[in-house]
Amino acid sequence: MDLSTRRLPYRGLAATVLTATALLLLGGAVAARPDGRAVPVITVSERDCGSGWTPAGAGPQSLRLSDTARDPAEVYLIGSGDGDVYAEVLSLLPGVPRALSTTLGGGRYALRCVFTDGTVRTSPSRTLTGRAEDPVPGVLPLPDLDLAGPVNAYRRYVDGALPGLLADSRRLDADTAAGDLARARTDWLTAHLDYERLGAAYNSFGDFDGAVDGTADGLPGGTADPSWTGFHRIEYGLWHGQSAAGLRPLTRGLVGSVQGLIADFPSADIDPGDLPLRSHEILENALQFQLSGSADYGSGSTLATLGANVQGTRAVLAALAGLITPRDPGLLDALDGGLTALDTELAACRTPSGAWIPPAALPLARRQQLDSVLGGLLEQLSTVPDLLQGRPSA
Repeated sequence: MDLSTRRLPYRGLAATVLTATALLLLGGAVAARPDGRAVPVITVSERDCGSGWTPAGAGPQSLRLSDTARDPAEVYLIGSGDGDVYAEVLSLLPGVPRALSTTLGGGRYALRCVFTDGTVRTSPSRTLTGRAEDPVPGVLPLPDLDLAGPVNAYRRYVDGALPGLLADSRRLDADTAAGDLARARTDWLTAHLDYERLGAAYNSFGDFDGAVDGTADGLPGGTADPSWTGFHRIEYGLWHGQSAAGLRPLTRGLVGSVQGLIADFPSADIDPGDLPLRSHEILENALQFQLSGSADYGSGSTLATLGANVQGTRAVLAALAGLITPRDPGLLDALDGGLTALDTELAACRTPSGAWIPPAALPLARRQQLDSVLGGLLEQLSTVPDLLQGRPSA
């Protein structure tokens, strides 16, 4: 869904799904208000943000924006007193008019224009009088630097987890060195889940991610490709009759890759904008690869991986909690309820002996319920990246 132009979310539990406004690329067309009158063009430039904006009063608003500057701009409709953001158009391009529609209550508002060259302009305040039905509440601005604290908190989470990943990878390697493949299968899952809990850091691991957890998808030789390494390659060998001697180079290589990752991570960058995105994408990827079973190379443990992804999502939300709660006080409780419901469903996907049931082997009703719970949770999680979209405060 394209959220480059959007109406901002309602605060509170009622807004578990962000709604995009019907904001259109207008080109040369003339926009119209709900009453049929033409919408005047509002000019955005380096010298003047919001020239031509003359709101009539509280209620539905239709703004036609035209960037006459040299550079693209982001345009925010803000409250003059608190700076809350009520609507926004991102990537307003020179010569390409766009429309912004929203509903505002009575109060004082302004337009803030932020250009890619760093120029920031704010229009004079406009006072809207009267009352409106169902006005859009504002969202606190989010300067990019506000994400530094959550990123550092998440780095500490990863730093604390990496030694366990290394220790469990070494244990797996020791199993193959000893020729104990039964124990290797057990220890493989433990080590793999260690890695799967680090979901928000994958983009920062660079080439190490492919070496540690890459799949055979896209490789010229598929599962026989000699370049394939890491957990999934070891999984394939453990559950397809490969010998301990044949697997030992792979488990030894895994230990080396994890050691390299640990050495490299202090200098790795975590893009602040990635953290809110990963709060949703970890489980979105799990739906695609784990619940579908497409990432299963023989162990039948993709639902265990999904459980580890739930833990990784919780870690991201914990790091972001201080930014989420002021913007939507009920959202974290709603997300916690959804994550707990998913954990409960996953707990029912094991045999009496504790073995994980592959998704394809689940009874239809159980699979449908799991799909439903995960789908509902993803709708809730999709609010987080938009809620924490970078929005300047001045």
